[in-house]
Amino acid sequence: MEQLKHECGVAMIRLLKPLSYYEEKYGTWMYGLNKLYLLMEKQHNRGQEGAGLACVKLEAHPGEEYMFRERALGSGAITEIFGTVQNYFKNLTKEQLHDVEYAKRALPFVGEVYMGHLRYSTTGNSGISYVHPFLRRNNWRAKNLALCGNFNLTNVDEIFARITAIGQHPRKYADTYIMLEQVGHRLDREVERLFNLAEAEGLTGMEVTHYIEEYIDLANVLRTSSKEWDGGYVMCGLTGSGESFTLRDPWGIRPAFWYQDDEIVVVASERPVIQTAFNVSVDSIQELKPGQAMLVNKAGKVRTVQVNKVREVKPCSFERIYFSRGSDVDIYKERKQLGRKLVPNILKAINSDVDHTVFSFIPNTAEVAFYGMLQGLDEFLNEEKVQQIAALGHNPDHDELENILSRRIRSEKVAIKDIKLRTFIAEGNSRNDLAAHVYDITYGSLVPGVDNLVIIDDSIVRGTTLKQSIIGILDRLGPKKIVIVSSSPQVRYPDYYGIDMAKMSEFIAFKAAIELLKERDMKDIIEAAYRRSKEQVELPKEQMVNYVKDIYAPFTDEEISAKMVELLTPKGIEAKVQIVYQPLQGLHEACPNHKGDWYFSGDYPTPGGVKMLNNAFINYVEQVYQF
Repeated sequence: MEQLKHECGVAMIRLLKPLSYYEEKYGTWMYGLNKLYLLMEKQHNRGQEGAGLACVKLEAHPGEEYMFRERALGSGAITEIFGTVQNYFKNLTKEQLHDVEYAKRALPFVGEVYMGHLRYSTTGNSGISYVHPFLRRNNWRAKNLALCGNFNLTNVDEIFARITAIGQHPRKYADTYIMLEQVGHRLDREVERLFNLAEAEGLTGMEVTHYIEEYIDLANVLRTSSKEWDGGYVMCGLTGSGESFTLRDPWGIRPAFWYQDDEIVVVASERPVIQTAFNVSVDSIQELKPGQAMLVNKAGKVRTVQVNKVREVKPCSFERIYFSRGSDVDIYKERKQLGRKLVPNILKAINSDVDHTVFSFIPNTAEVAFYGMLQGLDEFLNEEKVQQIAALGHNPDHDELENILSRRIRSEKVAIKDIKLRTFIAEGNSRNDLAAHVYDITYGSLVPGVDNLVIIDDSIVRGTTLKQSIIGILDRLGPKKIVIVSSSPQVRYPDYYGIDMAKMSEFIAFKAAIELLKERDMKDIIEAAYRRSKEQVELPKEQMVNYVKDIYAPFTDEEISAKMVELLTPKGIEAKVQIVYQPLQGLHEACPNHKGDWYFSGDYPTPGGVKMLNNAFINYVEQVYQF
């Protein structure tokens, strides 16, 4: 219900043929640029705060620009940046527009290597200077670097201290700038290594440049620059000489997919985007493995290299539940399975009374889980019908049979997203009053005082929309009971790898556990968890333990859910309200290949995650309590 801001999106295209090939076959040398636009628009769900693109032109002559970048802010950024690029071409004659030699020589953004980025801020930093790609310029073509990524590092403080100690000076204290400096520094060293080798062989002038650009090895650059990175990341980069790379974190937290044929190499954050843009089968697309880099050199040779040793692999399960587009073949099945897994707990909540229950969903991301839930309920109802028919004996009456067979699972579109709140609306009560009307309801969709209403969502994190809008507006339909169902488990811990949920006080599950501890005179558990967390502040992050788990340990999931209901149900609600969550086991069964569940379980994949949680918990306690 609450829009989570989350991982960014990346897209890369490397053309493997001369531009004249695409002009002849597809009628335009803009083939790569057009495909990049498509890849970015198809991933618009991954970033609506900004977008950027970079382009490298191979074989530019000295004195000609060969590296281009365009960036913009806002939800219309993709349209804006591609509109700006197209403006360079709008006054060309038809002949000029199809003259590949002229375009290659005279026009910007006419190249063989393209990279795009969609941004969601997870750090609170905003403004055009934080929009990717980032550039590091140099007079040596091979030392120029454009970088973009889908990532969050958890040990920026340690890396910043280390690189400034050896004399580097990042322009800003932000993980993107620091990564740019690290990769750029190692790229400089790699170019200098090859420069010395070229000179030793007696090469001079442009011979040295060509030698460097032929033999440069970005695997060396990535291996030395990324070894300290703690966090989830997919990092993409281009050099001025036409090398490109994509690197995935060794825990496999963030996703990346790639496809290659004889015309093109393409990378994207989501698999179906490549399928759609290039009309290729799912089997032809590869997932970049944890710790692996996919490299394309200036000559267009593609290879994969294991840059970092694989760690405990924990791909982000929120990608499957919510963030990625549901059109992926596996994600679609998994989301349906998440809905199906909820059926036993839903039946328990409504006393198995499916005849007097209407089932619905919160638009729009929970829709696939809703279909899975309906299938599971149909299976339950069919089993009941079989038993009822069997009980009639061998010669059942026609009316009795018709009565049984006419039973249906009742599904309606109860909630409709009606308006989007604008940022100019004041904070406080006036905004809250308007928030109550973000959703509208379908009047007459259930029998007041008789029917239960079960409504499924993909996650309940903060609970603000439930409290301000959903519960109150659903109550107007007059249901006997409202059951809010989450297709994901209780979100109990912050994410530090790319989702904007970082403060303990934001989580309704955490608030509920704290309230229960206070009610039951167990505040000593809060103090003990705080003391133990405080004692490990000076320890290396690898030795830190998650003591926030102690806050939840005394209670069952059901107790915490019941307390959430108390905290989230507005005054004057007539219906009984219950919240039903996906069990952690249900998540793992539905998404067996995506074990990353730290926001639910507290089992962080990297030491930096535990360290940041430790700090967040200490900050929370010190602001609220006087221990």
